[in-house]
Amino acid sequence: MAQNVTKQTETLVKPILDELQLELVDVVFEKEGQNWFLRVYIDKENGVDIEECGQVSEKLSEKLDETDPIEQAYFLEVSSPGVERPLKKEEDFQKYTGENVYVKVYEPIDGEKEFTGELVEFTDGTAKIAYKVKTKTKEVEIPFNKIAKAHLAVTF
Repeated sequence: MAQNVTKQTETLVKPILDELQLELVDVVFEKEGQNWFLRVYIDKENGVDIEECGQVSEKLSEKLDETDPIEQAYFLEVSSPGVERPLKKEEDFQKYTGENVYVKVYEPIDGEKEFTGELVEFTDGTAKIAYKVKTKTKEVEIPFNKIAKAHLAVTF
């Protein structure tokens, strides 16, 4: 059900974002406690502001009211993905080459399931990440279809 809602929401929000020259980062439909939340994360080159989030929220809310794809009551939230922006598409990996990332894989690679380091390159559907183990830097190549979850990583 949640997957169906996210797909329908993506279809509804895409023309709105195209019109406003914004990018869809992610759509999440999840239950927290007693409440359901439909969260739409948007972005653009230098980040989005509260007015843009409000515009998208208003227009998307109208479309959701027209099509009524969600049976239960829910809260709609439209926001920026924040500093730990999720990396969902191959294009995201290409765009954020050179940045610090966190990647979790479905099956262990070199005995590990989680890697945090620099996204060195993304070519032919494979992410190359340089990460530290004690004082050594290692590199791992991770096929895109083996990535369970990934996002930008903030380092201090």
